Amino acid sequence: MTPDPPVVTLLGSPNAAQPHNLAEIERIATVRYCTEADLGAALPGSEVLLVWDFFSRALKDNWGPATQDLRWVHVCAAGVDSLLFDDLRDSNVVVTNAAGVFDQPIAEFVLASILARDKQLHESKAYQREVEWRHRETTRTAGTSALVIGTGGIGRATARLLRAVGLRVEGAGRTARVDDPDFGTVHATADLAEYVGGFDNVVAIAPLTAQTERMINAPVLAAMRRDAHLINVGRGALVDESALVDALRTGEIGAASLDVFDTEPLPADSPLWTMRNVAISPHMSGDVRGWRDVLADLFLDNLHRYLESPAVPAGVLRNVVDKDRGYVATAPRGPR
Repeated sequence: MTPDPPVVTLLGSPNAAQPHNLAEIERIATVRYCTEADLGAALPGSEVLLVWDFFSRALKDNWGPATQDLRWVHVCAAGVDSLLFDDLRDSNVVVTNAAGVFDQPIAEFVLASILARDKQLHESKAYQREVEWRHRETTRTAGTSALVIGTGGIGRATARLLRAVGLRVEGAGRTARVDDPDFGTVHATADLAEYVGGFDNVVAIAPLTAQTERMINAPVLAAMRRDAHLINVGRGALVDESALVDALRTGEIGAASLDVFDTEPLPADSPLWTMRNVAISPHMSGDVRGWRDVLADLFLDNLHRYLESPAVPAGVLRNVVDKDRGYVATAPRGPR
């Protein structure tokens, strides 16, 4: 007998576009559609949860009898900090994510942020609005340095791109090491304040975990160069936001390019909005045209893998998350 197709619950957000390959998914699975409001009613009997609304925390609120048949959760984001909770960590449910999809786009965004600061593009635009012709001298980017905090796929793509334009790049990760193929030297993040002062640019890309939350705090900011440029494309909570505001106001660091924040959207009364040495973008560093289609294709590929061997999903699926660490601990697998 042909086994019944698995039940896939697709957790989306109201009025959001559905995956472009939905018809293909429906050919091989029974798909239930829901939002946070009705996830609890959709989950019973579901083997698979597709978290298309990738910042949703609704699974935690509905954990229990409704999830007893759940075997695999796929979240369409690289970071899984909004999804993980103790009961899910302790369960046998496999979690996968979108590792690899955002690597190059975010690397390009980081490079653009560095160039925009070095070449004073934000200032030029401000003078243009004021119809003011003001000649200045800019910074030569080649020969400057960058510390990339986070040595996963996004961090590695960033290191390679920055090196290609002439920056000296080192990394910061869980474990210190030398002779890394992308970073050369990798420092221990636990000792960040001891070496962060050696770099012109500090790039935060690390996953948000209990160990990395507020890792860029007042002592670390105080240890940075006074002209240093902080770029955060990871999670807002990697940085102590109030300490950052103080450091920018007092000139303890030179500038910040921020794509992520503690509260999103960034509240209108945040002092960051009006600071001349801050560039703000609305959590868009990885969102290039067509990115949702790539996310949907990754899930469909994983669904085919799951159907081939549903008894051992952790052994066949791409981008299996180490639930204790909070990220994919090995390099993402390529397409078959």
